[in-house]
Amino acid sequence: MSETSPIVGGGPKKVLYTLATIGRMGVGKAAKALTAKNACKACAYGMGGQRGGMTNELDEFPSVCNKSVQAQSTDIQPAIPDAIFAHSLADLQELTGKEMEHLGRLGTPLFKAEGADRFMPVDWDFAMAHAARKLGAADPQRSFFYSSGRSSNEAGFLFQLLARAYGTNNVNNCSYYCHQATSEGLATTIGKGTSSVELEDLTGADLIFVIGANPSSNHPRFIHMLKNCRERGGQVIVINPAKEPGLVKFAVPKSPSSMLKGGSEIASDYVQPRIGSDIALMKGIAKAVLELGLEDRDFIASHASGFEAFAADLDGLNWDAISAACGISAKEIGHIARQYGRSKHAVFAWGMGMTHHIHGVANVEAIANLAMLRGMVGKRFAGLLPLRGHSNVQGIGTIGVKPVLAKDVLAKMEAEFGVSFPEERGMDTMACLKAAEAGSIDNAVIMGGNLWAATPDTAFASRAMEAIGFKLFLTTTLNRGHVHGLGDGEVLVLPVTARDEEWEPTTQESMFNYVRLSDGGIRRLENVRPESWILGALGAQLLPNSPIDFKAFSGHSKVRDAIATIVPGMEELADIDVAKREFHIKSRVMHTPEFGTVDGKAHFVVTPLPAATAAQLSLATVRSEGQFNTIIYEEKDSYRGGAGRDAVFLNADDMAGFGVREGQVVTIASDAGRMRAVARAFDLPRGSAMAYYPEANVLVGTEVDPRSKTPAFKSVSVRLELDGVSA
Repeated sequence: MSETSPIVGGGPKKVLYTLATIGRMGVGKAAKALTAKNACKACAYGMGGQRGGMTNELDEFPSVCNKSVQAQSTDIQPAIPDAIFAHSLADLQELTGKEMEHLGRLGTPLFKAEGADRFMPVDWDFAMAHAARKLGAADPQRSFFYSSGRSSNEAGFLFQLLARAYGTNNVNNCSYYCHQATSEGLATTIGKGTSSVELEDLTGADLIFVIGANPSSNHPRFIHMLKNCRERGGQVIVINPAKEPGLVKFAVPKSPSSMLKGGSEIASDYVQPRIGSDIALMKGIAKAVLELGLEDRDFIASHASGFEAFAADLDGLNWDAISAACGISAKEIGHIARQYGRSKHAVFAWGMGMTHHIHGVANVEAIANLAMLRGMVGKRFAGLLPLRGHSNVQGIGTIGVKPVLAKDVLAKMEAEFGVSFPEERGMDTMACLKAAEAGSIDNAVIMGGNLWAATPDTAFASRAMEAIGFKLFLTTTLNRGHVHGLGDGEVLVLPVTARDEEWEPTTQESMFNYVRLSDGGIRRLENVRPESWILGALGAQLLPNSPIDFKAFSGHSKVRDAIATIVPGMEELADIDVAKREFHIKSRVMHTPEFGTVDGKAHFVVTPLPAATAAQLSLATVRSEGQFNTIIYEEKDSYRGGAGRDAVFLNADDMAGFGVREGQVVTIASDAGRMRAVARAFDLPRGSAMAYYPEANVLVGTEVDPRSKTPAFKSVSVRLELDGVSA
């Protein structure tokens, strides 16, 4: 499929797919799930809450997408039949990710005894008592707690509170595998770690950069904003090694005109740098802006620092070096700089194509530098927008599910509860797993997600997880991470309520720093429990003499009171369930040039060019259209020519040079592992390759960005082998 342009994102096929999914769910159940006042369970772009299930904070209706429907279809499933648990773990390990997801909802606690080869359904009394007994007998410092971004703010706060009261700061969330580099890179430049814009700012932008992201597959409702920008006469500049069809043209289902004309043009310019070369491209654009005299001198003089060193670094970098590094000519870079120079209100949006590198933090700093160069931070309709994945991953970080808390937050928490928490610095996710592999972790409490599948180097992930003697999982459905990497130790898997099934209202935070209130209240399964109920009951049994009344903290209003007192910017959370007033977190959206740095200024940062590699191919792991994080809904990718999960996408000229034909089975090898794959031609730069996450994690090493601790899922040195011989 060397020519991608005939494929159009969205369109009638997606509408029909959504209708078919709703049909399987049952129209009544689907309508109830989609219209209830609960926040969307899919990406952090956000919708739902008190304005209604398919309405966003701009009161736009219907704000719903394929991802929303897919997420709801999983939650509406009936419970997994008990007969499934008569099968051995070896049988369950044969299932694909999609097959695991479609077994049904987990409707009963499961226990695997030491040395056992299968799960056994157990009751809640046994499960809670056994979990408390196992954790109570262990050294807390030899434990870690990990949460996905699916959980509520209330459950997340209680989760980290329990971990610290138990005696460990080894508290992690999934951001270490996604946008932690964003938080670090924005902290050094603008002094805040989240988006500087709100959703409304996109309605007035005249240029939107989309960098290292594929929102046509992963954030479909963002495409609506890109289409609107183009229709206002604005520009959308896509920077992505892969020419993704949905970013070229997209038939937006909520737009009749877009559907009738066969799709709307999305990208006004599409730039395809080599994988991992984004710093060179960003520096090239900045250099061209300066050479053309298009910088905002007033902003730089009044509201920024570090510009002299930044400009000197660019001045010392020649154009040949820039083009050689990124594969983009000086002429094309100059064109992008001129387009940027025309803009009055530019938004820079990026995804994990920027953060999943050994130099991910520097990538984000390079984007921030480019925005600051023309004063595009600190004003309306302009700014920085990290496209975060899971629906509450940002909120989980806000309320403290991380190994190191700000000193003022930690002090307030200790004062509020009358306790002293551990002083040791907590370990990040990869550090916890490496400690587990080394035999230094005895227990893991894992709330949501699929840590085994999300971890790079699948063989390492299995060794690390197997070495943990007791694992406690909280989940709505079973996934491959619940049957792989178990080892001989004990395992408890506890069934939890979905967001719209919560017994009490919960809150979530979008990528725009907007906090929503979800009502919960839908009853589907009788034997599932809210995460907060489980954590409260566990805390009460595990720490009966603690001054923290964990049982009382199962009540969400009490948790919200604590968050409002302790976490800066969350004061309005205290009465949100009474006032029903959703809000933006204070001091995050930047509509004036006031920054969170010590001196109140934006800081330019010099970002050195990464060292070139001699790899035959640089591979990026990517998601498919029918996928959400590690969850696989569809095994064929309609946006990439129906490719299967075993595809490896290559440049057509590279394929010819290797002597590889379309559809040929090849071996992709790296220092971490090997995988058999089906070669597919795709519009990529020479020397670049793509394969699907999490299947291609077998190729990804465990090295991390030293600043964000994020693995390099998007720049893996690989080689192609044919019949065991390098091509």
